[in-house]
Amino acid sequence: MLTPSSLPPLVLAAAAAVALALPLLGWAVLARPDPTVVQARDNLGRGLELTGPGAGTRSGTAAGAGLVRALTPRGTVARLNRLAGTAGRPAAWPVPRLVAAKLVLAAIGAGLTLLLFLATPGIRTGLLGLGVTGVAYMVPELLLYSRGQERRQAIGLELADTLDQMTIAVEAGLGFESAMARAATNGKGALAEELVRTLQDIAVGQPRRDAYLALAERTGVPDLARFIRAVVQADAYGVSIADVLRTQAQEMRLKRRQRAEEKAMQIPVKVIFPLILCILPTLFIVLLGPAVMDMVKAFSG
Repeated sequence: MLTPSSLPPLVLAAAAAVALALPLLGWAVLARPDPTVVQARDNLGRGLELTGPGAGTRSGTAAGAGLVRALTPRGTVARLNRLAGTAGRPAAWPVPRLVAAKLVLAAIGAGLTLLLFLATPGIRTGLLGLGVTGVAYMVPELLLYSRGQERRQAIGLELADTLDQMTIAVEAGLGFESAMARAATNGKGALAEELVRTLQDIAVGQPRRDAYLALAERTGVPDLARFIRAVVQADAYGVSIADVLRTQAQEMRLKRRQRAEEKAMQIPVKVIFPLILCILPTLFIVLLGPAVMDMVKAFSG
């Protein structure tokens, strides 16, 4: 019977590391502080010294956040901020939580790798463990990147219909920002959210040109960036915004049709491999199996 005293020290250390990493993983996954509440609390408490019951909790949270920032490269945080902006900054995935999750998953992967290496030492085991640890460290970033790609595709699909709505509103006599607000109110997708944020940036005093360019940079959609450049140039040179919207809407509809045709043309190529590997062998077995069995019986008899 194994007892704690009979186990090697490295095994005990790895088990302790895994046991400590699991609560941290639970904290990283379940802890969801509201950024708005945190910002409001910081604004209200600026210049004041907290001496109540919440002072210790706040200082402990700040100390934990400082430790996480110290263990994470600055480039990683910047990359996560950029990916979070592309993904629409989901409330369930704030950047500090993602950074903590990366560290916790890497710690769990390293602990499991150490246990596996102690059980079956070897170069392959070590390389496999390093690969698993690296993948575990990149999992939150990959999930955020996938979320951003889905959001980009959704914005690209919604862009043509949104431009049609804005064109109708402008031709009816509304201004460009009023037409944008009408399209954002009627829409429910990612593009409507981005339009609302752009209008909020303009409302708080940001120049319109900077707000439009920030929209293009934040989303990372090439078609939307092209439309924003056309709007900025039209605003600078005094071109009619209705003509720009009409032209851009026609171009977006044409590009959407071309992308659909391109995907339809790719279907036969993608079907070839499942057809060759899965369907044709089964078909050959069903059709030729009885004939082969009859031939075998005839030659054997």
